[in-house]
Amino acid sequence: MVKIRLRKTGCNRVATFRVVACDARSPRDGKFLEILGWYDPRKVELKDKCGLNLERIAYWKGQGAQVSDTVASLVKQVQKAQA
Repeated sequence: MVKIRLRKTGCNRVATFRVVACDARSPRDGKFLEILGWYDPRKVELKDKCGLNLERIAYWKGQGAQVSDTVASLVKQVQKAQA
């Protein structure tokens, strides 16, 4: 099963995240299938905080991928900002 979730990057106390499609059995920072975007929780503005490829996320969801709660929240925020 494929999951769309966050992958931690950066160093201690300066964490940033990548939104990735990966096998559900792989560890958080393990192998992934595709990078779908990024997320930086330290930024204030949404456009600086997050960048997602919504087309590829929709593709993976169409293939049966499960989306984590955090990524689902980010997708909602980005879609709301674009509307």
